[in-house]
Amino acid sequence: MKTALITGITGQDGSYLAESLLRDGYRVFGLQRRSSTITTERVEHLLEGGVTLISGDLIDENSLIRALEKTEPDEVYNLGAQSFVPTSWDQPILTGEITALGVTRMLEAIRIVNPKVRFYQASSSEMFGKVQESPQTERTPFYPRSPYGVAKVYGHWITINYRESYGIFTVSGILFNHESPRRGLEFVTRKVSFGVARIRAGFQKELRMGNLDAKRDWGFAGDYVRAMQLMLRQAEPDDYVVATGETHSVRELCEVAFARVGLDYRDHVVQDERYFRPAEVHVLTGDASKARRKLGWRPETDFKGLVHMMVDADMELVAAMIRSGAMTK
Repeated sequence: MKTALITGITGQDGSYLAESLLRDGYRVFGLQRRSSTITTERVEHLLEGGVTLISGDLIDENSLIRALEKTEPDEVYNLGAQSFVPTSWDQPILTGEITALGVTRMLEAIRIVNPKVRFYQASSSEMFGKVQESPQTERTPFYPRSPYGVAKVYGHWITINYRESYGIFTVSGILFNHESPRRGLEFVTRKVSFGVARIRAGFQKELRMGNLDAKRDWGFAGDYVRAMQLMLRQAEPDDYVVATGETHSVRELCEVAFARVGLDYRDHVVQDERYFRPAEVHVLTGDASKARRKLGWRPETDFKGLVHMMVDADMELVAAMIRSGAMTK
């Protein structure tokens, strides 16, 4: 039985990855930062099914060393980060500490404890930022346009550096936008799906949005975690773009989401410049041909299916909140 350690297990990707690894017969440990608030709602259903949470923090290298010694993992998936792009302008130093230097701390802990551990780094399409070519591949130059994107570039290159300097099996998945009903409410896709559900139920009339013309390559997080696992099961370590290859605007996202419940987005969506980024990333489109060729990976959920999934889930959530009295007019 193989053992995996996941940082960021309480996030969207961590929960889907843990489910997938458990299905494959892994023992799964999740690194959880101590907090006075409950942050385990995405993995509560897994805590009795094989997932064990242990204390640790990407800011504290000693805690990472202890976690590796305690769990003795075959694989480490580093999904932990300050991952909300707008927050990275408000907290750029914290973003760097966690999203950039946190990668180094984990890699150094692996080098000290057991350099045979296989390591996955969650890189991001935000590293491309002001894109230099389209679509973006593993060889496209980076031009990040946010502190988050800059921090991810550092994490990406330090992962390559430890591979080339110490011979550690390290890979980076350059994942384009991947969403699900488990996405946080602050992210644009979930902001839309939850807003649609609230508007349909009569709890609000408008949805204030930022740049409706920004375009992204959106896929389903449940599909993308399979690519992470496949990367660590290859004979040689390498880096891969994971994407659908299709681009859709925020405006189209709103159109499909509102249409799912029989509404016209133009009657409810208001573009508000307060939600524009200081430095906008206008278009991101990934070329995942290398992942298809070498990993045999392909996305199974299309854009419309993803949006419908999220709206349906939030319609059920709002209905449950109304029944429980958690949401009242």
